[in-house]
Amino acid sequence: FHHRLEQSLARARRSAGSVALLFIDLDGFKRVNDLEGHSAGDEVLRIVAQRLSSMVRAGDTIARLGGDEFLVMLDREVTRDVTDGIGQRIIHALHEPMWVDGRALHIGASIGVAMHPPLEGEIDALMNRADQAMYSAKRAGKGRLHYAQPALQ
Repeated sequence: FHHRLEQSLARARRSAGSVALLFIDLDGFKRVNDLEGHSAGDEVLRIVAQRLSSMVRAGDTIARLGGDEFLVMLDREVTRDVTDGIGQRIIHALHEPMWVDGRALHIGASIGVAMHPPLEGEIDALMNRADQAMYSAKRAGKGRLHYAQPALQ
């Protein structure tokens, strides 16, 4: 993922393109693991991966960062409308029940988005800003999408 992100950022810098990074954290996943067990949690993660794959466009990049965190990178036709649309589809898809061993399990997702430009086009800075925006979405009530804002000069 890091290699693809670096390539996309370099291409965006050369051609005045854009890259959007969606940092997705699952809401309520710890409760699933604690109450239903780790095998149910593993199945939920597989379902999440399938749903993410069906919500993005061919050629977009998806990665699991670890635990219950995922990243989606958009590096072509990146507009606020496209990013909003994909982010909202992800939130709605992950809010739907996930059936594991005949039981409906419920989680959600909070998403932070960092876009270059206007944000700095360095991997660590972009990931950090997307992570901060995701925590802002969680503080605002979870199940939301928040954008990282450029620093005021």
